[in-house]
Amino acid sequence: MTDTPMPSTPPAALKLEQEKIISLPAAVLGVDISRDGKTALAACMDGGVYSVDIDSGRYEQFGKHASYASGVKFVPNASLAISAGYDGALLWHDLAAKQLVRKVDAHKFWSWKLAVSCDGKFAASVSGQYLAGGYKYEPAAANEPTVKVFDIASGELRHGFELTPPVLSVAFSPDAKFAAAGNLMGDLRVWDLESGQQAAAWNTPDFTSWGIIKSHHYVGGIFGVCFAPDGAELLACGMGPMKDPMAGNGKQTWQRFAWRENPPQKRSQIADADQGNGLMETLAFHPSGRYFVMAGRLAQGQWNAAVFDAASGALAVSLDTKMRIAEAAFSADGNRLLLGAAVGQGKPKDGKRPDFGRIAVYAWRSGE
Repeated sequence: MTDTPMPSTPPAALKLEQEKIISLPAAVLGVDISRDGKTALAACMDGGVYSVDIDSGRYEQFGKHASYASGVKFVPNASLAISAGYDGALLWHDLAAKQLVRKVDAHKFWSWKLAVSCDGKFAASVSGQYLAGGYKYEPAAANEPTVKVFDIASGELRHGFELTPPVLSVAFSPDAKFAAAGNLMGDLRVWDLESGQQAAAWNTPDFTSWGIIKSHHYVGGIFGVCFAPDGAELLACGMGPMKDPMAGNGKQTWQRFAWRENPPQKRSQIADADQGNGLMETLAFHPSGRYFVMAGRLAQGQWNAAVFDAASGALAVSLDTKMRIAEAAFSADGNRLLLGAAVGQGKPKDGKRPDFGRIAVYAWRSGE
C-alpha cells in the first residue's frame, strides 16, 4: 500500500458554532438526526432509546434494551427506527405509534455498531467477543457470523459474514450495494450485497498493537468506517499503536483506501502534525462531500472532534468538547452536526445521579 503524507494547510473558511448542549440520563452511545434536522434519536448506556426535540431540548424514551443501547438509526422514508444493544438484539420501533413492532435476536454477544442503508432496505450489525485463540493471545474465531445484514421490511437475515472478532465498525456504501466492516486487528472487508460475496479484503497495522504494560493483549482497533460519497474509497478511524492499554493514548488516526483496487491501496492518512492522542470512534461525511468529521475521546492533545477537507486531508476545524464522543451525524442539508457523547458521571445527590449523556448541537457555517 502507498502511504501519502497529507498537508496541514487549512482549506476555505469554515466554522462550527455551538447551538446547545442537550443532557440525557446516561451516556449517549449512538445518535442520528432526522432529515429536517429537528429531531434526534439517542441510544444510551441505561438501555434507553430516546427521541429528542433539538430546538426545545425535550426528550422522550420510546424503547428499551436489556443492556446498553449501542446504536439507533432512522429508517429513510418510513416512520421507523431501529436500535441495537449489548443484549444482542435489534429492535424495530414505530415512531408514530411509539411502540415496539419487532425484535430480532441478532447476536449471542453485544452489538457493537449499527448501520442502516440509505435506501431503507437493510440494517447491519456487528459483534464478536475477544477471547484468546492461542498462546499469542490472538482473537479466537467467533461461534457465529460477526457481520449480519437484515432485511428491514421482513426482519429476516439476508447475509451473515465472517470477520475475526471483535468487529467494531460497519457502514453501507452510498448506493446500498456494499457493506464494509473493520475489527480489532486492523482487518477491513467489503461485501457485495447482491451476490453475498466478498469484494475486498485487506489489513492495516496502524490501528492495533500489543499492550505490554499492565495487560498483555491486543489493543486499539478500527472503531469507525465510512464510504466516501462516490463509493470508491473507504475511510477508517481508530487509535494508533500504544503500549499501555489502560491509558488509551494511541495516536488519533484516520486512513483512506481505494478499496476497489486489487489489492486495495491506502491513498491518504491524517498528517502527523494534526494528531493528538486518543480513541477516535466515529466518521461522518458532510452531505456536500467536501468535508468529513472524525471524533472520539481525547487523551492528550488539542482536540477530540475535527473537520478535515476531503480533497486534501487538511485539518479545517478542531474542537476540544470536554466530552467523550461516540457518534457524529449530519442533517440532510448539512446545516447541523450532532455529536452523541458523555461526560463524567457525577456523584449521587438525594439518591439520584446527575445526567451524564450529552448531545452537542453545532451549526455548520461554510465560507464557500
